[in-house]
Amino acid sequence: MKYTQEEVIQYVEEEDVKFIRMAFCDVYGHQRNVAVMADELPRAFAHGVAFDASAIPGFDGGVRSDLLLHPDASTLTELPWRPHTGRVAHMFCDITHPDGTPCAADPRHILKKAVEYADQLGYAFSFGSEMEFYLFRLDEEGNPTKEPYDRAGYMDVAPDDKGENVRREICLTLEQMGIRPESSHHESGPGQNEIDFRYSDPLTAADHAIIFRSVVKTIAAQSGLFADFSPRPLPEHDGSGMHVNISAKKDGVELSPAALIPGLMERAAEMTLFLNPCENSYERLGRDKAPGFVTWSEQNRSQLVRVPAASGIFRRVELRSPDSMANPYLAYALLIYACLDGILRRLPLPPSADFNTFLAETSLLEGYRKLPASLTEAIRLAAGSEFIREHLPSAVIGVYCG
Repeated sequence: MKYTQEEVIQYVEEEDVKFIRMAFCDVYGHQRNVAVMADELPRAFAHGVAFDASAIPGFDGGVRSDLLLHPDASTLTELPWRPHTGRVAHMFCDITHPDGTPCAADPRHILKKAVEYADQLGYAFSFGSEMEFYLFRLDEEGNPTKEPYDRAGYMDVAPDDKGENVRREICLTLEQMGIRPESSHHESGPGQNEIDFRYSDPLTAADHAIIFRSVVKTIAAQSGLFADFSPRPLPEHDGSGMHVNISAKKDGVELSPAALIPGLMERAAEMTLFLNPCENSYERLGRDKAPGFVTWSEQNRSQLVRVPAASGIFRRVELRSPDSMANPYLAYALLIYACLDGILRRLPLPPSADFNTFLAETSLLEGYRKLPASLTEAIRLAAGSEFIREHLPSAVIGVYCG
């Protein structure tokens, strides 16, 4: 349910909500917040809540370092794991300067601009993510170890799959927060898990991705475990990705996946820095079903872009390179721009690579472009990209490429 400001204030009063977490993300996609007391909510809606931008990478305003958080009433949700007496609620915020102008480096604002641009052209996008993570045990002092919670494999069941109850609690908590998990299962690595989301509009999908990471870490901690979203926490086992499913409509009519693929492939290499932003990301790419080449195919999981077996409104393209260290707001914004770039320029659909790229002869792969093999290479490609400079503010580019 999406609330208005008046409904939020009424809800807070009637449901004994005492604290409101005013949440936002930095340019890396790390969630941050300031909690205000419930009686401060009318002031927050009317004037915003100030914070020190100089303390957050990409937001530094130099001499004028104040920025304001403006809560988005439509994103209100309670935090089910907090006490029921003196409840805690959560809202995402938009960020502005004191004069009311949007903060250009606010990731949520960047995604909103991409959605508005698509809407002006008659396009509406939907996203759904498949997020993988590992569960590790804690040591006697409560610090994370690299000992997996179990030794189960792909889609194993209990008792081998010890993460079953943890995933159950995560899914039930998400459901209480108005987020619809679609499915969950044990993944290939020991202690590795996956939970998939029902598709939604880009802004909601990005908000949900941020909430998801918070919920997973919270439920894992309550279970005496550590949830690790890093791309390759165990060098000898499968990495963890954030596969992104994308579909789009033009003037209400569903587009074929073939319309989205050319732009994604054209811009894949120069976007990689923002889809795979850490050194560890490049320990995953090109290994164990994580793509290393700019290719596409029907169903084949070794490809960058896959068209899963589905029909009707579930027909989509799946981008398999991103990992969960990506800022979903920046990632989804760039994916929208890339798809539209291919559509508007009428880029042709490249031939499909209907073979397993991990088993193919070297000669068969020679004609295909590679994704960046290192963070250094990804930075170089992004820094030299006109496409990136056109769609991301210099402050964000500077943080990633500096």
